[in-house]
Amino acid sequence: MCSNGTAVNPEHTPEALRDAMRSIERAFLIGVPEATEVWLVRHGDCYDDMDKLDDPPLSALGREQARRLGARIRRLHVDAVYSSPLRRAHETAAALAGDVRLDPRLVEVATNLEAGRVEVKEQPEQVVERMRAAVADVVAAHPGGRVVMVGHGVAILGYVCDVLRLEFGSLRLLPYYTSVNVVRVLGERRMVGALADVAHLEA
Repeated sequence: MCSNGTAVNPEHTPEALRDAMRSIERAFLIGVPEATEVWLVRHGDCYDDMDKLDDPPLSALGREQARRLGARIRRLHVDAVYSSPLRRAHETAAALAGDVRLDPRLVEVATNLEAGRVEVKEQPEQVVERMRAAVADVVAAHPGGRVVMVGHGVAILGYVCDVLRLEFGSLRLLPYYTSVNVVRVLGERRMVGALADVAHLEA
């Protein structure tokens, strides 16, 4: 009963609201211990002082971006770091952890450079299939953990579109260098937790 004598609906209490909000969070795999948190990270910049097209290393700017991301990640518990074998990704991953596991499925989408435009050669379904398999294997290896996977912009964006059930390439978003894109996975459920997060570059 309220002080004015009216009955209180048991569904309209602070406890009920709290429980309802926690239920929504669990539906999105937030705070669920069994869920694996996968950080899909784009490599650092490699174009600022690039001297070759074939597998370039990080630029000075890219090394600073990777250093900042490493400082952020080292404040957290991370179970494993995986990387594309391409040099720009591997160098980024090496700034995050001493033990880096290479996975060729994390490479960038195959492209051609024509008249100043980048043209995608690899079929979208192939990109999504290999990225989906790479993430699934990591989740199986680290259930309930947090894992960082360093890769490339278009491949990461293709996978995120798949999780969001959007057409490949329809998400108007460019994952900037060393941006963090979080996907939480439990069984067949996949939920996006963050997109293109570059908070470590803003300090």
